[in-house]
Amino acid sequence: MFLRRFLPDRFTCALIATVALASVLPCRGATASAFNVLTDLAIALLFFLHGAKLSREAVVAGMTHWRLHLTVLASTFVMFPLLGVLLRPLLSPLVTPDLYLGVLFLCTLPSTVQSSIAFTSMARGNIPAAICAASASSLLGIFITPLLVGVLLESHGQAGMSWDAVGAIVLQLLVPFMSGQVAQRWIGRWVDRRRAMLSYVDQGSILLVVYTAFSAAVLQGLWKQMPLPVLGGLLVVNAVLLAIALLATRYGARLLGFRRADEITIVFCGSKKSLASGVPMAKVLFAGHPLGAIVLPIMLFHQIQLMTCAVLARKYAAKPVEMKAIAEARR
Repeated sequence: MFLRRFLPDRFTCALIATVALASVLPCRGATASAFNVLTDLAIALLFFLHGAKLSREAVVAGMTHWRLHLTVLASTFVMFPLLGVLLRPLLSPLVTPDLYLGVLFLCTLPSTVQSSIAFTSMARGNIPAAICAASASSLLGIFITPLLVGVLLESHGQAGMSWDAVGAIVLQLLVPFMSGQVAQRWIGRWVDRRRAMLSYVDQGSILLVVYTAFSAAVLQGLWKQMPLPVLGGLLVVNAVLLAIALLATRYGARLLGFRRADEITIVFCGSKKSLASGVPMAKVLFAGHPLGAIVLPIMLFHQIQLMTCAVLARKYAAKPVEMKAIAEARR
């Protein structure tokens, strides 16, 4: 039972299998073009359904807790990018330049929605605030992430973000999202009743992007340029970023005077990075870069954050029981 906590879930296994398939049988030529079109359609559908699933009532109910939301947004869009830049002299020698570019991109991404809420619930945190904070982060990330990527690309010695890329983000991600919000009036209940089924759309679109990205990267010699020590270095880089984020959000929340339920929400919403948003955004923003190296850091970070936060959520949930047991023992 203990070891099962650390075993990868089915989706992570599917990601690994997809990377293996792309490494052995990469798509090319007309097949690659067809996969690119299919991927674009899947991403548009993904963000349309996210718009249709997002509960306006939950957002309005949680918006009053503005200090918590500002703290989560500051962690996601200020602390993480600063960590990526400030730690670059220390961490970049562990990986290739393209991989560290992917790490910088990881630092600009919004928080997850589903897993942030799930872990907050598991740890007995402020669930309405988590719904609002994670949803706001995901929505604002459509605007903020491209701007942050432009700034960090320039600091990394790359060309800045073009308005064409920003326009592509708006067209491919924001327009479907807003269309889903408009359609929520008619299809919102239908979508809500089929959340489990529609999760396959989330996962399927990510797998499509990963397969096309790694196919192109393999054809460009990705694995020849990435020995095992470099992959080990990437693991260390991601672990360091997550550890600092978890410590900063936990003790920062306490210094700011948040109660325990709000601290839990800040920890699980402020330390996460979204694979579901990151992979589609990378496809648009890094069209001229080796995409496999760009998305590999977020794929690895995704698994690390799930395993770590699962253990942390259980500890948070068990703490009231432990405190009660101690109090009863003292009587």
